[in-house]
Amino acid sequence: DTYMARHSQTEIAVLGGLSVEPMTGYGLRAAIAETLGYFWSESFGQIYPTLAHLEKEGLVRREAPGKTSGSVFEITAKGLARLRSLLAEPIVSALPRNGLLLRLFFGRLLERGECESMLRTAFDHAQAQLALFGHIREELERGESNPNTPFWQITLAAGQHHARAEAAWAQEALGILYSIEVN
Repeated sequence: DTYMARHSQTEIAVLGGLSVEPMTGYGLRAAIAETLGYFWSESFGQIYPTLAHLEKEGLVRREAPGKTSGSVFEITAKGLARLRSLLAEPIVSALPRNGLLLRLFFGRLLERGECESMLRTAFDHAQAQLALFGHIREELERGESNPNTPFWQITLAAGQHHARAEAAWAQEALGILYSIEVN
């Protein structure tokens, strides 16, 4: 069941990318990494097999049939219907896996400086994300009118809120860490 959920999510990423514009498999890989990569990671090893499966099912087609890597793929009407159907399905949430929190949970076994370094890195990363998301927001606001823009702004706002929360949490956590008496 987890495999099917993951497979459906990969189909959403691939079909969704192609719903924006036709792309090569390589272009699709890059688009998923550059745009969805802020909130969705997709295994590059899944993209080409998924494209092949979607083509076999008639959900995408190649503009010029040939080798998978150089062909431009476009979504078909059947593919758009499948994408709409997948998007309407209930969301399957994966259990969280946060390596930072796992380490901090057992942080008493580390030197305080190691925990501090992890938290400062988390804070710096959140600040960098906020700066990047600010630039992306400016680009979206300056860009041409696009029916996708409001939805991209929604996901961007989630990223900004998450990054602000991460920065605030890291500061609070540093305060807690500093309050611990060192023996």
